[in-house]
Amino acid sequence: MQTLHRSTSLLTLSASLLFAALAAQPALAQPSQINGQPIVTLKRAATSGGARPEFLSATILPGRGMNLLQITANIPGKGVINVLATPSIEDVAKALSADKFGNMSFSTFGGAYLAPYANRIRGTLSPDGQTITTFWHGKKLVLPANWSGKNPGAEKHSIHGLILTRKADAMHISPDGTSITAHIHAGNFGGQWLSSTDLTIRIELRADAVDSTIIAKNVGSEPEPMGIGWHPYFAIPSGQRDQVRLRIPATQHVETNNLDDVFPTGQITSVKGTGNDFTAPEGKLIGNSLYDDSFSGLIRSNGQVVVDLSDPAANYGLRIEGLSPEIRTVQFYAPKDKPFVALEEQYNFGDPFSMVWHGMNTGMVTLAPGESTTWKVRLQLFSPAR
Repeated sequence: MQTLHRSTSLLTLSASLLFAALAAQPALAQPSQINGQPIVTLKRAATSGGARPEFLSATILPGRGMNLLQITANIPGKGVINVLATPSIEDVAKALSADKFGNMSFSTFGGAYLAPYANRIRGTLSPDGQTITTFWHGKKLVLPANWSGKNPGAEKHSIHGLILTRKADAMHISPDGTSITAHIHAGNFGGQWLSSTDLTIRIELRADAVDSTIIAKNVGSEPEPMGIGWHPYFAIPSGQRDQVRLRIPATQHVETNNLDDVFPTGQITSVKGTGNDFTAPEGKLIGNSLYDDSFSGLIRSNGQVVVDLSDPAANYGLRIEGLSPEIRTVQFYAPKDKPFVALEEQYNFGDPFSMVWHGMNTGMVTLAPGESTTWKVRLQLFSPAR
């Protein structure tokens, strides 16, 4: 098994790679590690003199499934902004320290990567309430019961994969400090999945883009299902959510039982003529309501699923481009009156093994031994029309 590269030169000498440093006073020390692995910040120098939007940094937690915790960018007329809604490193470390399942990684901040499934999976709850049991092609899966809605008696279920607390087994940072590649030898995910899986996660920082790539390879001896996604909390720099516009190129809305459980009913409806139609080229105002909605029937532009988030008051636009043909759903989550939204480009529908789908392809890719699948999403900046 490969070991984590901890080159002294990378940790102390590289001007283009920033690890979180200890503060001058011990009482105010900023953590340099989370879950036993260094906090890594990729950096690049600004080159446009503030004339055009450009990305500047990306902070990653190899000790927490390569969570892409923060991205910074320079926006003309606005200066340096945080692309993701994330508190201080100190607050993040405190929140994650007692987080058994890694739920804080997707429920509160940053951008958690999700594998071998995104979204919710329901099943039979164990007597101790700790796991649920479900089946894929007759083969049993026992998954953590790590989530439930807030309403009294809400059903416990499993959500957002099995790498939220996982450390990278190995990582390599490029000599210029603008990209990182990590490997997670997940095996059977601690006995909770089938076969054996190797994950490769790569994050690349450029002036005009931040690319995230996840390659999942079945290195075991039997077929396995695979779903991959991402849960980024995108900040609204102006803080004025009521003027934010969103474009999701989706012709269908996935119906759910309510916005607390958010369990799919198996019904898929057309968005045309409804409040769930975000297909207009200029997008649609999102207002200040609660959203937790899944969209399908994705319309691709040059093979890409292009979601646009526009904050005209901040002269800020963010484009989320799904580059993988296996991406079949976009989840849009926005709590009421909060200055952030989550936009999740995912392989699979919610509860993908459920009987409610009546045999429909729910986006879980079947990997035979030796096969792999690649999920890739690119972020780009633009200046929206005023």
